[in-house]
Amino acid sequence: MIQIDMEMKAFVSAWRHCDYISTYMARMISQNRSDSVRHSNLFSSAFNELLEVAFRTRHANGELACRVSRHGATDRIELTFPCVPEERRFYEEAVAQVAGSEARERYLNSVSGDLAPSREIVLLELAIDYNATIKVEEADDEAIKLVVDLPLEGQ
Repeated sequence: MIQIDMEMKAFVSAWRHCDYISTYMARMISQNRSDSVRHSNLFSSAFNELLEVAFRTRHANGELACRVSRHGATDRIELTFPCVPEERRFYEEAVAQVAGSEARERYLNSVSGDLAPSREIVLLELAIDYNATIKVEEADDEAIKLVVDLPLEGQ
C-alpha cells in the first residue's frame, strides 16, 4: 500500500520523526476502514512504538525502510533498519519470547515496574495489547527486518 524510505542519519536526528512517520502512515492506510479515526489512532500508536525500537539503535549509517501492506483485516508493517549481529540475536530472542507461553506474565510484570520500557517490552506490548504477530525476516548482513501483523479492524 505504502512505503517510506529514509536515511537513518536523518531518522535518528530527531525523536519526533517516529511520530511524524507513524501519523502519516496511519492516516494514509486508515481512510477506507470502517472506523477510520479509531483505526488510525490504534495503528499510529502501534507503529510509533515499533519505530521507537528502530530509533533506539542509534545507528546513523544505512536506511530505514517502512512498508505497509494489507490482507483483509490485517495490516502488515515491514520495518527494515541497520543492525549489528549482536542486536540481531537480541531481536531474534526477543521475538521468540514474545511468542512464548509466558509472554503475558512477563509483560504484566514489566508494566507494573518503575523502569522505562525496553525494546523487548515494546515488542511484548504489541503482541499482548494489539494482538500482533511479530517475526524477524532475512535482510542483508547490516540490517534486520521486523515484520508485524496487526489485526486492528476486528478488535
